[in-house]
Amino acid sequence: MSAAEFKGKTGLVRLWNALGYSRDGLAAAWKNEAAFREEVLLAAIAIPLAFYLGKTGIDRALLIGSIVLILIVEILNSALEAVVDKASPEKHELAKRAKDMGSAAVLLSLLNAAAIWACVLWP
Repeated sequence: MSAAEFKGKTGLVRLWNALGYSRDGLAAAWKNEAAFREEVLLAAIAIPLAFYLGKTGIDRALLIGSIVLILIVEILNSALEAVVDKASPEKHELAKRAKDMGSAAVLLSLLNAAAIWACVLWP
């Protein structure tokens, strides 16, 4: 089935299809991206810790949200890298720039999480 055939789907069929695509994306990230697997390990440690260390619901939301954001940015970075590799398999300055900027986004998400954890946990 082509992508255009799914565009007309609505309601529960569309939701079901979207969940399948999301599952496939998570599986692809897990299978192909070592950085994603490492960040999932970080999340597996940090999220339970956030429930324990957070004093309020807002504290816990900030701590957990900052970790989930890392995973989101990593998946987007991996998707960007896959598209760049497909579109331009040879070395090119624009391809390098796109990949470097994706990597910078991951770094910023990690620094963001560190800053949030420091602000929440260091009174």
